[in-house]
Amino acid sequence: MKKLLVGNAPCSWGTLEHQDNSQQIPFNRMLDELVETGYTATELGDWGYMPTEAGALSTELKKRNLAMLGAFVPVAMKYPAAHAAGVANAVKTARLLAAVATAPAPYLVLSDDNGTDPVRTKMAGRITPEMGLSAAEWKIFAGGADKIAKAVFDETGLRTVLHHHCAGYVETPDEIAKFLDLTDPRHIGLVFDVGHYYHGTGGEDCDVAAALDRYGDRVWYIHLKDIEPNVSRQCREEEWDYFTSMRKGIYPELGKGCVDFPAMLRWLSARDYKGYMLVEQDILPGMGTPKESAARSREYLRSVEKYFA
Repeated sequence: MKKLLVGNAPCSWGTLEHQDNSQQIPFNRMLDELVETGYTATELGDWGYMPTEAGALSTELKKRNLAMLGAFVPVAMKYPAAHAAGVANAVKTARLLAAVATAPAPYLVLSDDNGTDPVRTKMAGRITPEMGLSAAEWKIFAGGADKIAKAVFDETGLRTVLHHHCAGYVETPDEIAKFLDLTDPRHIGLVFDVGHYYHGTGGEDCDVAAALDRYGDRVWYIHLKDIEPNVSRQCREEEWDYFTSMRKGIYPELGKGCVDFPAMLRWLSARDYKGYMLVEQDILPGMGTPKESAARSREYLRSVEKYFA
């Protein structure tokens, strides 16, 4: 039987970009609880949440026998003025990842600067084509991503994955496909986040295997996130913005929503996926019961692991 390699992320403990960190759970407690609940890897979280000196970070990981899978770097790629700083930040982050890397190698997880554009934030989960980028803006956006991914690869040898994300400019299935069509497959692939994918379709019922087929060999990494269908529907009916949807619990523990994880695991197994899968139960600071939720999500994954055989 194939082994399901599973990590969990700081966002499951309420550490998210652009949020008040006054209620932030310290990184060492988060890592301890992550290990105690059955995970063997993590991501870096916001820059400065974990140690940013390679020796100190490596010590924290090694004493818990944890692998570092990647780091989330948001860049407002729609704007040419953001590209140079985006390259610098991504390369700085990738150097830290490379210094603590084990096998499999970590990814630079690139994303739009989600939650900062008022329209995309307000309309997350119900995006229409006219809310998207123009042809000229797509060229700028994809060009910025290519520039960042090439710099990361040239400086560190690490590859970059784009994180499609609600409340950013790559949210819907067609936007994901457009991004992949416009970018260099040598340096940039996709981290498929199944919860964001469901929400980005504007519904609660999607063929996850067909979605993965559409993106095919560009799917390099997996984020596991569930979506609560009643909250998702209410989000659209009451026109909540993205952060209201999060506060209302749109991302539950794995197995408590409508994502077809067995179908996803069957697809990955058939394609001999060998990498890690990272649990992300995005919650806002101070919300939920992170340790208990992480334990229940891990137990759910054990119950469906047979589909990855």
